This record gives sequence, structure tokens and C-alpha cells, in this order.
Amino acid sequence: MEPLQGLQRVREPLSKPASAAIKAVMGDFPGHLFAGMLCFVIALWWSIKSILKHVCKQQKKYSSLITKEFFFRAELLEGIGMIGTISIGIIGLYSVRVKQNPSSEEFQLVRLMHWHHLAIYVFFALIGGTKILCFTISSLPVSLVKLMLSNAFFVEAFIFYNHTQGRSLVDAFGHQMLSFTAFLAGLVAFIDFLTKNNVVLELLVLSLMMLHGMFFCKVTFVLFPRNKDYAWDLSDHRNVLFLTVCLCLYYALTYVIIGINYALVT
Repeated sequence: MEPLQGLQRVREPLSKPASAAIKAVMGDFPGHLFAGMLCFVIALWWSIKSILKHVCKQQKKYSSLITKEFFFRAELLEGIGMIGTISIGIIGLYSVRVKQNPSSEEFQLVRLMHWHHLAIYVFFALIGGTKILCFTISSLPVSLVKLMLSNAFFVEAFIFYNHTQGRSLVDAFGHQMLSFTAFLAGLVAFIDFLTKNNVVLELLVLSLMMLHGMFFCKVTFVLFPRNKDYAWDLSDHRNVLFLTVCLCLYYALTYVIIGINYALVT
């Protein structure tokens, strides 16, 4: 019994840093998962729509279901859906009660983080509003949607880059990678805005959007594990190395998804 008791005493200090790191994580599981899934689902649908448009233009014909009116209505419904869904996210963001004292430093920091999230939501809601305006007012160029998409990702990249105040190693790295993927998506979206009807650039933007959404979900499960007994050690550099591999594999997976979409659509 003595060796077992000694082993238990050795194990106890090893679990303390992980539990302390978990307590230091700000935010909640549903909010982060909602944002990641929203980004992924939008990118997935846009990739299907982009491939459909490309195939219809190549074949120079439309089916009885996939018509120009279908794409027009889809754009309007997308805009309305984005505004509605993001409004739900904003409501959920401010419906979470913070347990700290309102006068405490932790409470002030959490409130500032909420403002960060609100700014991101607002810019993505502007994409939905731009879609509605561009497809209802003929004088507005449709390319404004791409410009707003680029702006939204640039803003998100900037905010996530400055969103790592007081965070642990893995937490800060996860947000830095989210900033990196958002910046790449914004950059390619801006290049796509400067060009015209380039399906390769469109799919490249959407692959980066999918990557951003998938890695967002991955970071959510890392920072907010459902089972605390198998929580990640947020101060271990090996977990950073593992997340870099996950990021690369997720990016490869986005091309597989787009390839499957193309095969199914065509």
C-alpha cells in the first residue's frame, strides 16, 4: 500500500496546473462552438453555391430547380438568415451571467472581451445587410459583399490578435491561429474582390473559412472540455505542437470537403 500512496501523492501536484489553467479560461463552451459552427456551415453552403454557379455557367443552362431566380432568392435568404443568426449569438453573448463582482478587475476584463465578440458579430451581420441591399438595389455592385467579407475577417483577425490578455500558453496560441486563419481569409477575399468571377479564388476563400470554423470548434473543445478529468494542460508546449498538426490536417480536410461537393454537384 505504501508505493500506491506515494504514487497518489506524486500525481496530485501534476493535476493542479491543468485545473488552474481551466479556471483561468474566459468564455463559455456554447458561445465559442456557435461561432465556429456558424462559420463552417456558411462556408460549406457558399462552396456548394459557388460550384453550382460555376457549373451552370460552364454548361450555359439551368435546370428547372436551379435557376437565376433560385440564386437571387438564396442571396436574400442568406442575408436575412445571417442577421437573424448573428442576433441570436449577440443575445446569447450578453445573456451569460458573470459571477464576479461588477467592480472587480476580472469582471471588467470579461466585459471588454464581450465587446470584442460584439464587434466581430456586428461586422459579420453587415455582410448579411450588404447582401440584402446589393440584391434589392440594382445600382449597388454585388462585389460589395466580397469587400464586406474581407473587412469582417480583417477585423476579426485584428481583434483575436489582441484577445490574448492574461491567457495561458495554449489558449493564447489557439487565438493566434484563429487570427492567422482569419487574416488569410480576409486577404484572399480582398484579392477575390479585385478580380471578377474567379471560382478558384472563391473556393480558396471558402476553404480558409472552413478551416477557421473547424479550428474554432477544436479550440472550443480544448479550452472548455466536457469532461474535466481529460482536460488539456494549457501550459504544456507539446499541446501547442499538436494543435499545429491539427490545423494543417483540418486545412487538408477542407479540400477533401470541397472536392466531394464538386463531385456531387457535377
